[in-house]
Amino acid sequence: MITARYHREIPQRYRLEAGKCSTCQHVAFPPRPVCPKCKGRSFETVRLSEEGKIVTFTIVRVASEKFSKQTPYAVGIVELQEGIRITTQIVDAELDKIEVGQRVKLVFRRVQEDGRAGILCYGYKAIIA
Repeated sequence: MITARYHREIPQRYRLEAGKCSTCQHVAFPPRPVCPKCKGRSFETVRLSEEGKIVTFTIVRVASEKFSKQTPYAVGIVELQEGIRITTQIVDAELDKIEVGQRVKLVFRRVQEDGRAGILCYGYKAIIA
């Protein structure tokens, strides 16, 4: 079982931290040990913006048992201002009003309850800006 402490110690999960290559300035999220563009190995930590736009999305109507009580819900790919794309749930919106290109803001929310102990896992979700 993955512990809650383990998840808290992953900076990109809770602080949207990416790695910016010192050589070519490529921003990688999540951070990588080797730059995918220039193969550099020196990075600085940068914090990504919490604003972006919806690139694509889908409505989930039939979900796994863990998320079945939340259906229907929207999941989309959001492109942040830095060009990084992340997959996230789109919340607090009428499902039939969500559109590609809409501006969104990432908010920190509970994602799921993990295991029998009910450990709460948090992450980012998108709301229409």
